[in-house]
Amino acid sequence: MAKFKKDLQFYKFSAYGFLKNLRFFDPYIILFFLEMGISYVEIGILFSIREIATNFLELPTGIIADSIGRRRAMIFSFLSYIISFSIFYFFPGFYSYVIAMIFFSFGEAFRTGTHKAMILTYLKIKGISDLKVYYYGYTRSASQLGSAVSSLIALSIVFLRGSYRIVFLASIVPYVLELFLMLSYPKELDGDIKKFEKGFFKEVFERTVETTKAFFSIFKDKLVMKALLTSSVFSGLYKGTKDYIQPLLKYYVLSLPILLSLTEEKRTMVMVGMVYFFIYLMTSYTSKKAGPFSKKVKSVAHGINITFLIGVGLFFLSGIFLMLKLYFLSIIFFISIFILENLRKPLNVGYISDKIALKIMATGLSGESQLKTIFSAGFSFAMGFAVQYLGLSYGIIILAAFTLTLYPILKLPEK
Repeated sequence: MAKFKKDLQFYKFSAYGFLKNLRFFDPYIILFFLEMGISYVEIGILFSIREIATNFLELPTGIIADSIGRRRAMIFSFLSYIISFSIFYFFPGFYSYVIAMIFFSFGEAFRTGTHKAMILTYLKIKGISDLKVYYYGYTRSASQLGSAVSSLIALSIVFLRGSYRIVFLASIVPYVLELFLMLSYPKELDGDIKKFEKGFFKEVFERTVETTKAFFSIFKDKLVMKALLTSSVFSGLYKGTKDYIQPLLKYYVLSLPILLSLTEEKRTMVMVGMVYFFIYLMTSYTSKKAGPFSKKVKSVAHGINITFLIGVGLFFLSGIFLMLKLYFLSIIFFISIFILENLRKPLNVGYISDKIALKIMATGLSGESQLKTIFSAGFSFAMGFAVQYLGLSYGIIILAAFTLTLYPILKLPEK
């Protein structure tokens, strides 16, 4: 098994992932919207706004990160998140949530790709770039562990307060800690940037033009384009549908003769929180196994292809069993999708990073995130309408069928 030194910076990278995933609203986001009187269609619109705004901001923020420093970009990211969480808590209502989603998008756009580029730069400096799948798998494992801990804390908070709204106020605390953590990162992780000799705005403009040209040169390579699309389509499907496990869990919980001394809402709070805790424990373990998995398959490309097909199959089975009202089986297959995505993610990062120059890594990985948000926005919008008018099971099946039709185009060459 591949080995690497777990030095101070490794633990900082891991702490970043752990704190970043202390999003106490994650296990309850759809249930929160429903509690606040937001319909499924409006939920789909909010998720789409989040993804479209993130998509619009991905490229410029990635360029800024490569041009003026990744640490500054990360600080802007966490400040934007904090503003978003504050709006969700203090200003309830659909239109306020639209504004909150836009600030959330600023946070996502400044962060996605940027931190991965910092990790890959560090591995390059240390001369261990060949271990990136293992290294990223371990740091992502810390992120998933953060999500597991977050689920238990969120469960405690909502159970004691009897409402989902408080989770946004609580989520501000770890993000303030992230600001201080970013300040402790070494300067060399900012990337290849220069001093402003011609003036701030002029040089930022020139570097933006230069980085933009380099970014678009990525798409001249058909293999790189296919790699970006393969990663982003499946991740977009996952991101656009994953939160719908919450109403599915609610249906199942209320059909069981357990915790009958509690109200229906508190029964749901307890079971959803506990299920998310176990989901993220499993995804944390799975992320660590991405490196060994990449060595067992014929190639990284083969691993990406086969997990794509398995993932779409899991979506189909979850939707079919839900249609048959076999909730337990539907939930099991839905949970399996969470696990699979965390096996795929390090593989995709490793594969894509081999095709992109290090100096534009943040921009290139932000490009992958940009494509993902395009598909996620479409899937989120379609899912909201499908659930509202056809039902959750049909929404899952229809989106899975659409994704499967794209596979012949997205399949990576394995030789």
